[in-house]
Amino acid sequence: MKSAVLGGAALAAALAAGLGAFAPAAKAQTSCDRGCLEGFVDRYFKAVMDDDPSEVPLSINVRFTENGQQLPIGEGLWKSMKAAGKYRLFVTDVPAGQVALITTVVEDGRDPSMGIAAAMALRLKIVNGEIAEIEQMVERNEMTAQRIEAMGQPRAAFTTAIPDSARMSRHDIITTANKYFSGMQQNDGKGDYPFAEDCDRYENGGHTTNAAPRPGETRPDPATANNYSATWTCLEQFKSGLLHFVTRIRDRRYVAVDQERGVVMAIAFFDHMAGSTRTFKKPNGETVTAGPTQPWTWYIAEVFKIHDHKIGPIEAFLIHSPYGMNSGWSSYTDGLSDRAQDVTGYHED
Repeated sequence: MKSAVLGGAALAAALAAGLGAFAPAAKAQTSCDRGCLEGFVDRYFKAVMDDDPSEVPLSINVRFTENGQQLPIGEGLWKSMKAAGKYRLFVTDVPAGQVALITTVVEDGRDPSMGIAAAMALRLKIVNGEIAEIEQMVERNEMTAQRIEAMGQPRAAFTTAIPDSARMSRHDIITTANKYFSGMQQNDGKGDYPFAEDCDRYENGGHTTNAAPRPGETRPDPATANNYSATWTCLEQFKSGLLHFVTRIRDRRYVAVDQERGVVMAIAFFDHMAGSTRTFKKPNGETVTAGPTQPWTWYIAEVFKIHDHKIGPIEAFLIHSPYGMNSGWSSYTDGLSDRAQDVTGYHED
C-alpha cells in the first residue's frame, strides 16, 4: 500500500483535484476543511470498490475495524463493495480531522440497478493528509438499507448552520447529547430529558417517534400504556419510564462534533440484560414487564442535532451484535463504562 504525506507538490495536486484547503489546527496537527474531509470518503469508497488500498493515502500505522473486528486493510467490505449509495448524513469535524456518516452501499451478488442491499456507518480520521483510522459498521439487511436510501437526503436540520452567536462549545454539545443515553439507561421517567420541540427520531430509516398510528389503531396514552409507542414524542417516550429495559448504554464514544451545524455522532452499545431486568415499575408505581427475552446488544451509531442546549432531530443506525461485544477501539474498562468519552482527539482551550 502507498503511504505519503501531502506536502509541497503533493498538496498543490490535492488542491487542484478539489480536495479542499489544508489549514493548521490545535495541537500542531494538520486538518483539511469540510470539503476535503468529505472528499476523503469518496476517495476511500473508490479504493474499496477497486479493492486497491494504494488508491488512497494511508498512514503507515492505519487501523481498521469492521463491525468491531480489527482487520487487515483490504479485507471485509474491501472485497465485496461494488457501488456507493446516494444517502449520506455527514458529521464533519474539521478541527479534529474526523469525518463520520451514515450511508448505503451495494455489495457483491447484487446488481446496482436493482437497488441498495447494505447500510453502513463510517468514520475516518485524517492526519497530515493520510487516513489514520477507519471504523465501519455494516448492516447487510436489504430492507434496512432500502429504507435509509429512500430517505433521499438528510433532514434539513442536520445540514443547517447554527448562527455564530448561538453556537455551543464542543463540551456542551457532547454533555447535552449524553443526557439522551443517561435518560434512556434504566429509564424511570424522572430524569433530565432536554428535548426540543423538533426532536424526532429515525432508526435504520424507520420513524420511531411522532409516527402516525397504523390503520385501525389509536394512539396509546403514555400515562396508561405498558409498552412505549413510536407515536409518542421523544419526551413522552422518556417520561413514560417504559424504556427501563435498556439496562446499560456503554462505551459512549463521541467520535465527531460539527459545531457549525450543532451536530454530533456517538457510537455506543445498548445492552438489554433480560431476565429480572425486564420487570420494573412505571412512574405511577405500576409493575410492568417489557423488553427482549434474551440478552441482547445493539451496536449503534447515533447522530444528534443539538441547539439551545436541547436535543433536536435524531438519526440512529444500529445492528445486532453479540451480547457484550467491544467496539475494537476501547479498553475493556472503557468498553463497560457508561461515561461520555470524547475520542475526537481535539480539545478546546
